[in-house]
Amino acid sequence: MRAARLIKMVLLLQARPSMTAAELARELEVSERTVTRDAQALAEAGIPVYSDRGRLGGYRLIGGYRTRLTGLGRSEAEALFLSGVPGALREMGLEDAASAARLKVSAALLPSLRDAEQSAAQRFHLDAPGWYHEPQTPELLPVIAQAVWDDRRLRAGYGRSQDTEVERELEPYGLVLKAGVWYLCAQVPGSGFRVYRIDRFTRVDVDDERFERDEEFDLPGFWEERAAQFARSILRAEVRLRLSESGVRRLPYVTDKQAAAEALADAGEPDASGWVTVTLAVESAEVAYSQLAALGPEVEVLAPGELRQRFAERARDVLRLYEGEGGGAG
Repeated sequence: MRAARLIKMVLLLQARPSMTAAELARELEVSERTVTRDAQALAEAGIPVYSDRGRLGGYRLIGGYRTRLTGLGRSEAEALFLSGVPGALREMGLEDAASAARLKVSAALLPSLRDAEQSAAQRFHLDAPGWYHEPQTPELLPVIAQAVWDDRRLRAGYGRSQDTEVERELEPYGLVLKAGVWYLCAQVPGSGFRVYRIDRFTRVDVDDERFERDEEFDLPGFWEERAAQFARSILRAEVRLRLSESGVRRLPYVTDKQAAAEALADAGEPDASGWVTVTLAVESAEVAYSQLAALGPEVEVLAPGELRQRFAERARDVLRLYEGEGGGAG
């Protein structure tokens, strides 16, 4: 455990000009006293860690010291090669850079770990797009991706078509690949952060000017929050249901999981037949019909009346279909 922490401390100091004891303690999740002891241990082992005293002091490596990655274990080396998503890198125009980086890392590994890339690739593969949808790479993705890497402002046209196009000035912070669809998380100067579908950009001009990033911006956290907001925002209607025990178990698999969880949490006690009554948030009655139909006889729609009537008509149609002897005899 301590050996791994010492390696991480060296890599942190190698990546930054200087770090205070408090910063190192926070990164390593130890006390400042432990940081002091670890720095002394590294110095005794021949690693040139230098301590600057004083209120603004800290730790740094001297003499341009660089370490090789010989401290990596097999699981760490394999995880390193899983960090890239080949398809996404290719779509962003970064396939050559990623390949070169993998070669450099492979060259720095111990001979016994050189097969880590092949080992990981033969055991894990990420296929991001959903089924039955042919993924298409947005034409402007490589240009936008380069602007993200370089922190360069964008002037872009955005809309479903040229007739609905609007002008946008953006500070591109990050890209997200969700179920085969690319999104840009960008700051609109003076209006905060927003999310844009890459395939709806009609044109993009990249400025020579760089913008100053907000270092506190957290892309995964921002995306998680916005995705949750979007999922909740589309649930604008409610349906009243009775569910059997099987229907209760299956409800989260046919509709929004969070909405199902909230509906079941507020459900009353089961009736004499073991069924429970719930109020479920849904996108619309039309969407609810297609989702709840998968539960078959394990759900009864109580309201709205129009949806209940539609299920009743469906049941009569199915009954007529199967009343005959088969082969269309009904």
